[in-house]
Amino acid sequence: MRTGNHLIGALNFLTFVLSIPILGGGIWLSSRANNTDCLKFLQWPLIIIGVSIMVVSLAGIAGACYRNNFLMYLYLWAMFIIIATLLGFVIFAYAVTGKGSGQPVMNRAYLDYSLQDYSGWLSDRVASDSYWSKIGSCIRDSRACRKMGRNIGGVPESAEMFYLRKLSPIQSGCCKPPTSCGYVYINETVWTPGGGLVGPDIDCTKWSNDQEQLCYGCDSCKAGVVASLKKSWRKVSVINIVVLIILVILYVVACAAFRHNKRIDNDEPYGETRMEKSQPSRIHF
Repeated sequence: MRTGNHLIGALNFLTFVLSIPILGGGIWLSSRANNTDCLKFLQWPLIIIGVSIMVVSLAGIAGACYRNNFLMYLYLWAMFIIIATLLGFVIFAYAVTGKGSGQPVMNRAYLDYSLQDYSGWLSDRVASDSYWSKIGSCIRDSRACRKMGRNIGGVPESAEMFYLRKLSPIQSGCCKPPTSCGYVYINETVWTPGGGLVGPDIDCTKWSNDQEQLCYGCDSCKAGVVASLKKSWRKVSVINIVVLIILVILYVVACAAFRHNKRIDNDEPYGETRMEKSQPSRIHF
């Protein structure tokens, strides 16, 4: 086997290894979708890309081992399409998550979340009635709010201790009323109006101490889901960018090695003919 084929085989093995973080990122998003984020179609593009890289890498390894030009052409074209798709997905992930973040609150360690702070495809998708009915039910079933409860000596933690907690976007947006509403803390998921009055935010009238309702219908809850999705996507996108850069480098090297092999294949017949001509003719008696 030529040195170029050894190199191409090694590059395909590295490409196969690089598919693992991409597939792992898709699986991680899938677990997040089942447990917290509750939007269950976003992970599939990454899972498909990861599996595709694995399959194409195996084809490239087979092509390098058996010097099969068809498999090598298939590998190069398929990998080009996969790299372009992964690049498009990274751009899409950053574009749809857009701008927006939680709002700091005075004397609170956690942030408040408002749907008006987010815009774009993702926030519109989450806030749509067809999707939110499923997402809201998923969050309720995930028991994210029930897991907030903390007792100290059998007594719920004080308001001062609760205010120092760093809540997740979903816990802050879905499990308590917005701070601007002026509700008084009783425990993590039970709040009463301060002086019988609530703030002007429409979410203030949607809050309920019913543990099956809480703020699951609030815009702040929708904003918390968008913030959580944005955080998850950005984490995975950082890994994808690093993998994408390495994939491009390996792909360029593989293309160069394949062209080198093709050039040798084209030169071999000519080289053999020259060697035959240079050999002295035998004299037969």
